[in-house]
Amino acid sequence: MLLTIDDVLTQEELAIARSMLARSAWVSGLVTAGTQAAQVKNNQQVQENDPQIVNLRRLVLGALNRNALFFTATLPEKIVPPFFNRYSGETNHYGFHVDNAMRLLPDGSGYVRTDVSATLFLSDPQEYDGGELVINDTFGQHGVKLQAGSMVIYPSSSIHQVTPVTRGERLACFIFIQSMVRNPDQRRLLYEMDMALLQLRQNIGETPAVVSLTGTYHNLLRQWADS
Repeated sequence: MLLTIDDVLTQEELAIARSMLARSAWVSGLVTAGTQAAQVKNNQQVQENDPQIVNLRRLVLGALNRNALFFTATLPEKIVPPFFNRYSGETNHYGFHVDNAMRLLPDGSGYVRTDVSATLFLSDPQEYDGGELVINDTFGQHGVKLQAGSMVIYPSSSIHQVTPVTRGERLACFIFIQSMVRNPDQRRLLYEMDMALLQLRQNIGETPAVVSLTGTYHNLLRQWADS
């Protein structure tokens, strides 16, 4: 499932994040690339021991924790601490690749299975040319270039790329999520049911039928969840 979520960050949070990124130390994005991705990855990311990264991660995770749509779409069990990247100048693209199935946590304490990937845009589209996130799925190829503060989520199993940035600077946060529901088809069904239930509650209230369907949703989640 490919889904965009607007205004994950407030304008104030976005300004704070941009200010911290301007003071951050950047290194080659190859530090988190797997063997295949290293052949096509040419960008930069915030250094893992940079003093800004703790506060940057806290800001993004706080925004995700309050976003109901992010929760219902991903059903997160674990989230790898967010990373932050930059595309500009000579380090300006990331060719077609698939995200690693398992990601080592930055502190080395263990691995997280990557079911869902997310990109949180931190630069507005008018600030740079190129830099589209292009995602391939069963319905074709999709180019995504969102307003700063907005996010796209997509299956980590998708082949995707970031096209070359030919003007300006593209800043973004990238995130890997292990879902409570491993199967993407089951995850989509739960999302669609939850969205339909939300609309029914708004239209007709908590009728007996809506309460019954809500119970069905939670019983399916109990049946399908790993945790």
